[in-house]
Amino acid sequence: MGSARPGNPTTSEGGAQATTADPRGSDGRRGGGERLAKGLAWFSIGLGVPQVLAPGRMNRLIGVDDSRQNRAVMRAMGVRELAGAPGILDRPRPSGFLFARVAGDALDLALLGAALRAKGSARARVAAAAAAVAGVTVLDVIASAKTSRSADPTTGERAVRAHGAITVNRPPDEVYRFWRDVENLPRFMAHLESVHGQEDLRSHWVARAPAGRTVEWDAEVVEDVPGELIAWRSLDGAEVPNSGTVRLAPAPRGGATEVRVDVEHQPPLGAVGAAAARLFGEDPVQQIKDDLRRFKQVIETGEVVRSDGSPDGTRTQRQLHQRHAQPLA
Repeated sequence: MGSARPGNPTTSEGGAQATTADPRGSDGRRGGGERLAKGLAWFSIGLGVPQVLAPGRMNRLIGVDDSRQNRAVMRAMGVRELAGAPGILDRPRPSGFLFARVAGDALDLALLGAALRAKGSARARVAAAAAAVAGVTVLDVIASAKTSRSADPTTGERAVRAHGAITVNRPPDEVYRFWRDVENLPRFMAHLESVHGQEDLRSHWVARAPAGRTVEWDAEVVEDVPGELIAWRSLDGAEVPNSGTVRLAPAPRGGATEVRVDVEHQPPLGAVGAAAARLFGEDPVQQIKDDLRRFKQVIETGEVVRSDGSPDGTRTQRQLHQRHAQPLA
């Protein structure tokens, strides 16, 4: 597998950028994921309009008590459906909007679960609505996975690609030496458990996978330009074939470095594995943004900054499990 290529960047917090690759196959045709995404967008419009204009009727339709509070909730759900649809219809690679839909689906399922336990609800209707939302959630996950994946022209396998960029207050040579020592990578890449150098160009990687699993592979550096570029790829037989590049350039202000990272991997179990990873909070775009924020902290301060509210820093899959901030004693 060759080095990954960047897609179209979108600005994110902390100066980071993230992208996903063009979802067209090697023959230039758009994948089914984009057609599915646009179908889901029109479904959102069709659902959101009655939710906003007739929330009471929608509550009665799904068997929920038609209270003032429930009408407000139903109207808010409709506004969310309508707000996300234009972003999907307007963008050729709307994986970010689709991932937001998955989060919204999870909220809808939680609300319907509460409605099932509430007095006065028509439980059969609520259960049917929950089943329908669960089905839409599956479609959202599939569309999100497909629109962020592209085919490797050499193997025909479907791969996930992501791009990120950030500026750090350290000179290029120092940043290069840090990245070139592969055993530094687990210090800021949350999904890595360990990386051990075997030879000057080869190393052994162990990464965390969904459901408490780990995956391992050997990798080699395929291009090395001190102070400018490091490119690597996994060796044959890797459980998760992958490749990537780190490009360094002096930033406009003296002493700083622009870091651009491109990574590509083929998820275990293909589309199913990619969808499962997203459900476990392992979205590749979010991962690379989080990793680069942690890298900036490590290279500039020597450690990842944590707080009482975020004891695990910005590690994506731990966000939902972190405790609320507490007042000082």
